[in-house]
Amino acid sequence: MSVETPVVAVDGPSGVGKGTLALSLSAHLRWHLLDSGALYRLVALSAMRQRTALDDETTLAGIARTLPVAFSVQPGQGVRIDLAGDDVTRAIREERVGDAASRVAALPAVRANLLERQRDFRTAPGLVADGRDMGTVVFPRAPLKLFLTASAEVRARRRAAQLSVPENSATFEKIYSDIISRDQRDASRTTAPLKPADDAVILDTSELGIDQVLRQAITLIVDRGLQ
Repeated sequence: MSVETPVVAVDGPSGVGKGTLALSLSAHLRWHLLDSGALYRLVALSAMRQRTALDDETTLAGIARTLPVAFSVQPGQGVRIDLAGDDVTRAIREERVGDAASRVAALPAVRANLLERQRDFRTAPGLVADGRDMGTVVFPRAPLKLFLTASAEVRARRRAAQLSVPENSATFEKIYSDIISRDQRDASRTTAPLKPADDAVILDTSELGIDQVLRQAITLIVDRGLQ
């Protein structure tokens, strides 16, 4: 019987450091990287550019099936994401795109069309998969599943710092309320709700720096014989 290519699944809500951890792990292990959240953001951005309604499931599913996306690692800079040859790395991180992606991700037909595309990223020597349902739906047999958490307030402060937004401003309050709303929507959707897998290791990053989280993850990887 063939041995499956190992996967480390990194799940959790936005603002907990999933992307940074996944990128750091893939670099440390020299494994492939899947940013599944980017796929949903790309579908959302494509829909917005085409003026497609975010509840038009049939059209959105078609966009997901034919999404012209390319990921390329930029040494020292992270990952570049191209949509039909256009660098959209920054564009897909906008708040409005993230909110739209959460709505798109709740549509069963969109998720179904992206499921196999995500699984295709599982190639030797291994894969670090960053998302919200990597350990529960996409790679349920992954040998290591991490679920990152952090308080909504901490996550709002992190996002505000990225945007240079004062914490005592109306914009900060909007960021905070959007995080609460998105968490509720992601956790309550009928298809692949946001939750840790039964066998996931939960890491609270509220009071931890990325180096501390990375060390904990690497320890778990070594303990399970994946490196």
